[in-house]
Amino acid sequence: MIFVPFNFRFQNEDGKNKLMEEATIFTQLTELAKSKDVTILYACETGSRAWGFPSPDSDYDVRMIYKHETNWYLSLSEKKDTIETMLMDRDLDITGWDIRKCLRLLWKSNGALLERLQSPIVYHEAPGFLDLWRPAAEACFSPVATMYHYLRMGRNGFDELQGQPEVKLKKLFYALRAALACEWIRTRNSIPPIVFQTLLEELEMDSNLRSYVKELIVIKAEKAESYLHPANPELIRFIATCYEKAGEIASSLKGSASKEADLDNIFLELLTRY
Repeated sequence: MIFVPFNFRFQNEDGKNKLMEEATIFTQLTELAKSKDVTILYACETGSRAWGFPSPDSDYDVRMIYKHETNWYLSLSEKKDTIETMLMDRDLDITGWDIRKCLRLLWKSNGALLERLQSPIVYHEAPGFLDLWRPAAEACFSPVATMYHYLRMGRNGFDELQGQPEVKLKKLFYALRAALACEWIRTRNSIPPIVFQTLLEELEMDSNLRSYVKELIVIKAEKAESYLHPANPELIRFIATCYEKAGEIASSLKGSASKEADLDNIFLELLTRY
């Protein structure tokens, strides 16, 4: 097995990378790679910590992309192409996808994968890995597929927020982030940024409402995920409007113009380079 050493880096608010100590995550990823006999090419944080609005009790959602030895792929049978494990009393959630699965999902413009490739918290990247994947992500981006991804994600929990005097800040931010991602696709026709602050600052929004959301971020950073906050009807209406506008145009958006053959070349590159 070829094992690529881990190099931790965290991107701070200034956009500069700084070293950080994440010994527990390092140890668990190292042991997982050895026990599963895989090479981890990329590992990052997702969820609220990567989005930029974690609570004090938010768990760590680590997502990785890995590969097997070449012979593993030379089989007529379909093998398990995911790794899932919960550790440290469920505070550390590690999920991994095999490179072939990831490339298939990339071709479909999978929203979750597009986010992972943008994560500001990267625990490990094999040399040149993102240089291969990020241009492919841009080429595979499908506005229609990604729009429906965020519509489904946001609407799932949004109904629970409407008409309630108090709402869970966690659910409110999930709904708002998905709504802003929809608005980004609608107005910019490009991959939505994973960082919530970027969505908040760069999209058009009433300045008072934007300031209110920033205050909520500060509150969320101090409160447990179960915390209930008085509902703001204006913010709820804003979220609903974003979903309504997105739903009106979703079916008219374009799909991806990429070709499967382009991703086949990346697959072969991954097998031979690492």
